[in-house]
Amino acid sequence: MKTQEKAPMVEGASHNTGGFGDGLANAARSIIADARRAIADPELSEAEAVHEVRKALKRWRALMRLLAYAIGEPADQMRTEARELMRSIAGARDAQAALDALTDLKKADGAISATSLDTMRKRLTELRDAAEATTFTQETREKISRYLDFATLSLERWPLKGIDFSTVTDALTVTYRRARQLVPDNWPEADAEHLHDLRRRVVEHRHQMDLVEHLWPRLGKVWAEEAQRLRNQLGACQDLAVLTHYTSPHQPLAPWRSRLVPAVQERHAAHIKTAERLAGRLFAEKPKAFHNRITALWSARHARKHRHA
Repeated sequence: MKTQEKAPMVEGASHNTGGFGDGLANAARSIIADARRAIADPELSEAEAVHEVRKALKRWRALMRLLAYAIGEPADQMRTEARELMRSIAGARDAQAALDALTDLKKADGAISATSLDTMRKRLTELRDAAEATTFTQETREKISRYLDFATLSLERWPLKGIDFSTVTDALTVTYRRARQLVPDNWPEADAEHLHDLRRRVVEHRHQMDLVEHLWPRLGKVWAEEAQRLRNQLGACQDLAVLTHYTSPHQPLAPWRSRLVPAVQERHAAHIKTAERLAGRLFAEKPKAFHNRITALWSARHARKHRHA
């Protein structure tokens, strides 16, 4: 699958005033630019375009949740509208998730025959293509474009320049706490909905941490990679849950249920084991310690900038 290179988050913070708003504005503009490219790029297939748009909107929603602490209702409204746009083009996502899960099943013991996998893959591909034809239409593209136009205007109107890092730190800590609270006490017993909710919070946390990665590049890079790995493991669990749904009675993959379910359970257990280990590292700190560490890193960086000014 062809994917776009994500526009870099621009540091842009004013070290003379301690403000962080310029960096947030730059981050917002880069997300909008990525979404526009996904809509307009003729080299992207429908599936690739949907994937890139959804990815950009996830980053946007994470930023809007952060900005809501300073901007209030307008940012919350933008986040809600972005969620509705994502839902409007999610029809093809379920079939693609099941396709990804089929690929994952190749790693299971007693792998399903290549012939069966090919047949299932064809059925799911047909479902995905049909969903794309009815959801990611020209009308939908134009609706997303209008939303991006309004988002661009909103950035010009919002008092982003005055946002300081303490506000950002508070917002980052709230997101961290929300994700940490969802870490299961008993991972093997966690249901698909619980894991999906955790994944959403990890995605949000990962995108918000992109904004401050430059404060400590080495540690920030490791942190982002750990969050991404956890996100991937939880995403694989979600894909397997979607695939299992397609094996229910009267669903396209029902004839293969008896062969798929054991392989799904095996791969699910493997992903859960890895996710538990990653989450234990990523969320080892209590929220207060997380808050204090980010604040200290910002203060140290700010002090260095003043010394070298």
